[in-house]
Amino acid sequence: MILLPEPWWLTALLAIVVLSDAAMSIRPPKFIRDCLNGVGFPREWWWTLLVIKLLAVAGLAVGLWVPGIAFAANVGIVCYFVAAAYSHIRARFTGSEFWLNCLGMLALSTVVLLVSYL
Repeated sequence: MILLPEPWWLTALLAIVVLSDAAMSIRPPKFIRDCLNGVGFPREWWWTLLVIKLLAVAGLAVGLWVPGIAFAANVGIVCYFVAAAYSHIRARFTGSEFWLNCLGMLALSTVVLLVSYL
């Protein structure tokens, strides 16, 4: 296993995508609000998603130079989206938000993990 991402730009791309997602979480657009409400995630806890996403971005960025950190952050992102997918399925909220947002991010983060570290 490689402890620094190779190619590095895939991890950087994932960091940019997750940072964009975090920025949208500050004032969630309708499709994100619908998603969070659809799975029954309490509104008073929405701020935690912003913290989680920003910590993931920091881990990905630091991990471009510090061995193992980006790998751990990438695994965390995959776990986050597996949990999100489970929440969608459990709530039977499997519309376009599930397929495009949740599974799209799960696929991206999984591909980056597999290509960059194996």
